[in-house]
Amino acid sequence: MAKQTSSKNEQSKSPDNHAPIKMITVNRQAYHDYEVERTIEAGISLVGTEIKSIRDGKVNLRGSYAIARKGELWLENAHIAIYEQGNRYNHEPMRNRKLLLHRREINQLLMRVETKGLTLVPLKLYLKGGKAKIELGLCRGKKLYDKRDAITERDVKREIERTFRAR
Repeated sequence: MAKQTSSKNEQSKSPDNHAPIKMITVNRQAYHDYEVERTIEAGISLVGTEIKSIRDGKVNLRGSYAIARKGELWLENAHIAIYEQGNRYNHEPMRNRKLLLHRREINQLLMRVETKGLTLVPLKLYLKGGKAKIELGLCRGKKLYDKRDAITERDVKREIERTFRAR
């Protein structure tokens, strides 16, 4: 008689790609100021009151960026509000937070940032399977005329949609 293998072990090793995602915040200013070439998902190292504030949606990513220090990526200028029910051990709102990526991913990103002059900008912050994740964009800064072109293109699309709805 052949021995049956347990499918339970195979299921537990598969990645959790179907975890529910709860969007917390989107950095709309980054989409206006930068042209996104590539995105990557990273975890964030947080303390207890920070994750509670994130779940309350009290986060601001405007003006924040990621920078490399000693082979690690750090998120700077991201504001996570103080947790109101926290005690004297509450976190500092503007502290630098470590981003969690594999060494290979960090090296690839740093190589592209150094050679092409790109910037790592946080685009979205969301909860995935109960863990806070951030979507980093490998971005190139837009010139003023690029921003104007994007605005006129958006206005043209809106006008076309209005005419179709009116019919």
